[in-house]
Amino acid sequence: MFVPVVGEWSPPGDCALLLPAVSVGNVGQLAIDLIISSLDMPKVGYFYTDCLVPMVGNNPYATNEEHAKELCINAEVYASSDQKLAVLQIRSPLIKKKSRAFSQALTCWIKKCAFTRVVLLSSSHAYQRDDSQLFGTPFRYLVTPALQTLVADAMKTLEWKEMEKMSLYPGMNDDERKISIPGGGFTKRLFEDCCSEGIHMAVVLKFCSEGDNIPDAFSLLDHVNRWLHLLDLPEDVGTTRWKIPSSWRLLFGSGLPSALF
Repeated sequence: MFVPVVGEWSPPGDCALLLPAVSVGNVGQLAIDLIISSLDMPKVGYFYTDCLVPMVGNNPYATNEEHAKELCINAEVYASSDQKLAVLQIRSPLIKKKSRAFSQALTCWIKKCAFTRVVLLSSSHAYQRDDSQLFGTPFRYLVTPALQTLVADAMKTLEWKEMEKMSLYPGMNDDERKISIPGGGFTKRLFEDCCSEGIHMAVVLKFCSEGDNIPDAFSLLDHVNRWLHLLDLPEDVGTTRWKIPSSWRLLFGSGLPSALF
């Protein structure tokens, strides 16, 4: 359930929604952090649900001491009217066995807001790739049937590669295939629910491994930016124009105390 910060909020016409999956390396969440920080998007509300692990912390996008005192929770909504863009940032994992309930609540809210398109940023375990996925680009995409006809030309122009279906019984019966996104969290479930609900939704993911996944977040966001044009990034500039939020200073802790040496 969406709860506005002040008064009422509804997305402007032709508004798109971006959100992350809590997946391997937290790549989608890091990319969403960069979007919110770079576009200086104000918080308009939060997504109230009992399906996520509860959490509270300081404002991750604070630019001064006063803003640092503001609190954030596990699922918050940011929006930019100029960009016609809304962003749902998810900061904690799903509670076990509540994946279906969360996906249903999310699709219900998406339909109520009538977003023109939904883009889910995700990731998948690099070590569980099929042989056909070992070469070429590490990025893949999926689109629901409702969105397929609208973006088919754009995907072809961008030369993006669609996520392959995997064999259920490799070497025994390769005719039975399904979508498999190991390490992708609720990505597959939300995608399937959006398919059945007729929602215009796309998944954009990267194969990666756990570790320092900041470069993965930058590259995934650059990849998505070629399609959505969130920020004007000349090809020779690379990732330098994305604004890193203040909270990333402690992404790997505060360092070792000097008293240890």
